[in-house]
Amino acid sequence: MPTGARQGRALSDSQAEANASRNPEGLKKVLNAPQVIALSFGAMIGWSWVLLSANWVADAGSIGAPLAFLIGGLAILFIGLLYAELASAMPQAGGEHVYVLRALGPHASFWCSWALLMAYATVCVFEAVALPTGVEYLLPQIRFKTLWQVEGSPVDAGFVLVGVVGSLLVTWANYMGIRTAAIVQSVATAIIVLCGVLLMTGAATNGSHVEAAPAFTNGIAGITAVIIIVPAMLVGFDVIPQSAEEINLPPRALGVLLAVSVAFAIAWYALISYSVGLGISAEGLRTTSMGTADAASNLWGSPLAGQLLVLGGIGGILTSWNAFVLGASRLMFAMARDGMLPSAFARLHPQYGTPHIAVLTIGIACAFAPLAGRTILVWLVDAGSFTIVVAYLFVAVAFLALRRNEPDLERPFKLPAGVWFGRIALLCGAALFCLYLPFSPSGLLWPQEWLIVLGMGILGGITYAVHRDAIAAL
Repeated sequence: MPTGARQGRALSDSQAEANASRNPEGLKKVLNAPQVIALSFGAMIGWSWVLLSANWVADAGSIGAPLAFLIGGLAILFIGLLYAELASAMPQAGGEHVYVLRALGPHASFWCSWALLMAYATVCVFEAVALPTGVEYLLPQIRFKTLWQVEGSPVDAGFVLVGVVGSLLVTWANYMGIRTAAIVQSVATAIIVLCGVLLMTGAATNGSHVEAAPAFTNGIAGITAVIIIVPAMLVGFDVIPQSAEEINLPPRALGVLLAVSVAFAIAWYALISYSVGLGISAEGLRTTSMGTADAASNLWGSPLAGQLLVLGGIGGILTSWNAFVLGASRLMFAMARDGMLPSAFARLHPQYGTPHIAVLTIGIACAFAPLAGRTILVWLVDAGSFTIVVAYLFVAVAFLALRRNEPDLERPFKLPAGVWFGRIALLCGAALFCLYLPFSPSGLLWPQEWLIVLGMGILGGITYAVHRDAIAAL
């Protein structure tokens, strides 16, 4: 056996023993296949499919927008397939944290995990603002008193109240156990699918009776403008690796379900874009504030259809929020279990078996988020999208390192010609990374978003320095 393989397996064995000693009871294996699909698919299908679909069609056209999702989705699918193989080979909580630790060592693992944690946290806090935005479409009267403004964004008392209540409910679901969180996820995902089918059915049956958007707009530039947002739309499939210790399925099934959920999400965004393009005119694209809802109303000739679509969007907020709280808390649990974060985050609730301190910490951050205003939180999410691409690059390198150093590692879901998959995924990750740099039209804003990235790095550096000895001892 190659030296690298012996060292990697020794690391894995010693790590498993250490994990068992820190958490003798461990996380509970309760999730079945439908719940896993709901968890991953729901994480990727948030609020944007309702709020932003008109923008995608306006940029690229009713055919161009779906085509952009298929092209950008293919790049993410390559990365997702790497995760599928790694998740089946190492079904442990923490996902990327575990893979990079084994392949590249504790120092690389810390920075990969930190980048991912920052990305998860930004999504969680943003959903606390997205929820009242969706509710306002159905109940405009929730906005009743402006408290202050932050960077031009008004902070309304009603918005804050809805965001705080949503934070409490999502935190409660995750605190009570993954089974409760899975039930919430499954119900909300079912609502999303039903509402999406309503839109797609309307497009299939009534699309010819509505003045449709052009098939292509702005040529290649329009398609590219949509491609660059695809990674942000498909973030979330890695909640399967994060919760791997709680999935009651054979290891190979983890890889299969992860790949299937990514394919479902790509198809979803493509079909939604196409349906909106058939249901709204070019003029409507310029004036709408909620394109998917307006398209549904046009296709079915009733405002009720649009309201139902917004209900589906609210379901998407809840599924994404719920999944990322679960993913972030399990990542914090894994990092704390390995000494990279305070040990309190690795404690499991004696009754519910959840990393409750981690869940509560994220919940508190979500509850305070609406006080910051929408503009700052959009900057946070953009910065978090950049950090998750950094994590993707770490995983691609770790995948290639494991293929080289541990060729005999048991891989229940094994990619044929896996080294080529890894190389292509690495190139895709590098291309996505470049999209955020200053020379790119879609680069992060200077100075606001780059200062947030810098702040995340400084906070990570402080955390690394505090836990340096424990990290070095892994």
